[in-house]
Parts: sequence; C-alpha cells; structure tokens
Amino acid sequence: MSVVQLYPQRPARPEPTPFRLGVNYWPGAKGVTLWKNFDIDEVHGDMATIAELGLDAVRVFLLWEDFQPEPEGVNCCALARLTRLCDAVAAEGLKVIITLFTGHLSGHNWAPPWLLDEQRQPFENRPVVSKGQRVNGGYRNPISDPVARKAALRLVRAVARTLSDHQAVWAYDLGNVPDLFAQASSPIAARDWYIELAGALRNLDANHALTCGLGEQSLYSDHSLRVDDACASSSFSSIQVFPSELALARTPLDADLLPFSCALASALSGKPCLASEWGLSTAPPGQQSTYCEAPGARGRPFLASEHAAADHAEKVLPKLVATGALGALLGNYSDFDPAIFDRPPYDTFEHERCRGLVRADGSLKPHGQVIRRFAESNPPVQTPPTRRAAVDVSNDDFYSHPLKHTLRFYESFVAESSHQSPTRNVKPSS
Repeated sequence: MSVVQLYPQRPARPEPTPFRLGVNYWPGAKGVTLWKNFDIDEVHGDMATIAELGLDAVRVFLLWEDFQPEPEGVNCCALARLTRLCDAVAAEGLKVIITLFTGHLSGHNWAPPWLLDEQRQPFENRPVVSKGQRVNGGYRNPISDPVARKAALRLVRAVARTLSDHQAVWAYDLGNVPDLFAQASSPIAARDWYIELAGALRNLDANHALTCGLGEQSLYSDHSLRVDDACASSSFSSIQVFPSELALARTPLDADLLPFSCALASALSGKPCLASEWGLSTAPPGQQSTYCEAPGARGRPFLASEHAAADHAEKVLPKLVATGALGALLGNYSDFDPAIFDRPPYDTFEHERCRGLVRADGSLKPHGQVIRRFAESNPPVQTPPTRRAAVDVSNDDFYSHPLKHTLRFYESFVAESSHQSPTRNVKPSS
C-alpha cells in the first residue's frame, strides 16, 4: 500500500556563505623580510591574535625574489616556510590566500635580481627594490620576457604541488595589483597570460579558489589590466581601493567608494568580489587626521585619526555586505616596529608604517574593536545583493571611457544609498 505524504518535506536551504573578515599579513617586527627572517613562534602568536579577534582569513605575499632567487628553480626553504605558516593558520581555524610572485608592494616594485636591467627605466617611475635595496634602472617585462614567463609557471606549479591538499588554503591570488609592476602589450595578451597561469595552477590543484588582486586603476583607467581579462579564469574578483588616492572620492574618508568599487568589479567580471585590501593608515594615538610627505608616492598620503578610522570602518563594512562582497581584508595585521624604518618601503613611505589592526606594541586600535564587533555578528554574504552598480554599457564601451561612465554610475550608487540628489565636484577627463 502506497503512503501519501500530505506534507512533503521541503528541500533544505543551503547554508549561507560567511562574509570573510581578515588581514593582509606581515609581522610587525619583520615587515617584508618575513620569508628571509622567518620566526614560526612569531607567526603562531600573530595567528592566535587574529583568531581571537574573530577574524577568519589572512592573505600572504610571496615576494618573487624570496621564492625564486634564480629563474630555473624555486627556493625549497621558502616553500617549507610557507607550509609552516599555513600549518599555523590551520591550527587557529583560519584560511589563507596565497598571493603569488608578488612584484608590486607598498608603492615599490620588488624585482628578483635575475629580472633587473639597468638600461631600462623603472616601470612608471616607481622605485625598484631588489635584495632589500633600491636599485638604479628597471627590469624586463615579466609578461613578455620568455625567461620570466617560464619562471612564473615554474613557481605556480611548485606552490600548487606543495599546498594542493592543505586545509588552510582558501584561494590563490595571481598577483598584487600586477599591472603596477608590468603591463601586457594588449588586453588579449593579458587575458591569455592569466588564463595560462590559471590553467597551470588548476592542473595541479583543482580544490581551491583562484583570483587576481587588482587595484582601483583596473576600474578607473583605460590603460590598465581589465577586470574581466584578469578574472577570466578566476573563481571571484578582487579589488583594493583607497579613497585618499582617488579624485573620484568625495573625501579621504569616503565610505561609499570601496563598496561601489566591489559592486562595479562584480558587474564587469560577472563574479562576486572580495575587498582584498582596504582601510586607512592612522596617525599616532590622540593626534588628528593629517597628510604626510612620502617622496616617490603618488599624491600626499592621508593619515586618519584613530577615531576617524574607527568611524570609517563602522560605515564601510555593512555597505560592503550589502553589495554581495565575499569579505574584507584589512591593509595589514600590524603597524611596524621602528627598528625597520631604515629600510624600504618604510624609510620613505611613512603611511606604510601604520596601516595595522594593532599598533606596533600589540595593542588593538579602535577600528580593530569595530571589526571585532562586526565579526561577532557573523554576517553572511548577501545573495542576491541589495546594492549594485548600475552598469548599462558593455565592458568594451565602459573601458573606452571608464572615468566618464564611473562618475555616472557612482552618482547613482550614492544617490540610491542616501535617497538624495547626488552632488559631484569632480569633472570627468578623457
């Protein structure tokens, strides 16, 4: 006898995806010399603090010269140190994003010695660092140079073999704003290169996600790496935006610009977006917001008061969630110890010394308290998002005049948020 089920059970709803909160990681005492001066006890202590704050993700950067001092091989010691760092991440229940062959970092371009070429000009006149020192001249284009291309693929494969089964890995990142280190000869050449890198990685590790950490120039410039090209084979898009560096921002503390940028990156790539680096450099405790001098930096870097940074974080995070962003990674875990202020980039870029969640003495900044409270609310990724970038042109049309279109899209985005008529003081340029 058949039984009629009068109240059939509804299929279970999928569990919501948690909104990831985390940091870009350099230890306060070591900075960019992490891999050269590796201290596993320091790493364990930092990961424990990150977990105690309720965060769940860290992003680490593989300086190219540390992991590939020669193009024909990969530094086995550096790979072992990376594995030990991932073990420390896993021990605290965190996840890690591995940023491969990092060339651009903190306003400087870090090139392995074998890539240098004194006869070339530095790319876009950015200071070039190799073996911890600024050097004269530039370097060969790693996208077009056959030796560099083979080296990059060799490093991708070595990292994938090492970490394919590691429980700590969340995603691989194919570069930290790579178009500030070098540019391809054409959008097609760029797209083909990132597809080739992604294919090499996925052939050895199909278990983990893949992205490419882009900067604001990929949204607001017509001569940089396009979001859809860089993310053609990615699992999600990534963007980092700092309002103080953009004329598009209404103020250096514009709380809508990063959420809008994530929404725009999602619209252009057709994939959800991670805010892979955000936040503010802060002035010393008790001091007001100000600008600082930084020879070689673009513009005058902004130092927010600690109170202003906390207020900014409180405004930005819920706006990011509303756009469907996958998460937000703060600019750095820690401020840096004054003992390393005599070396690049901290010797000339004052604002790079103080972008942390904690001060150099380990004490938590006010915006760290804000982020901890936000983490306690366990926000999910909002699907579908309640706030979008109203993109009404094709990607090709957008990139023919990105700033012109962006101004219009941003006005609509802000107006929708505030339910007020937008006001703009920035004029579009060709």
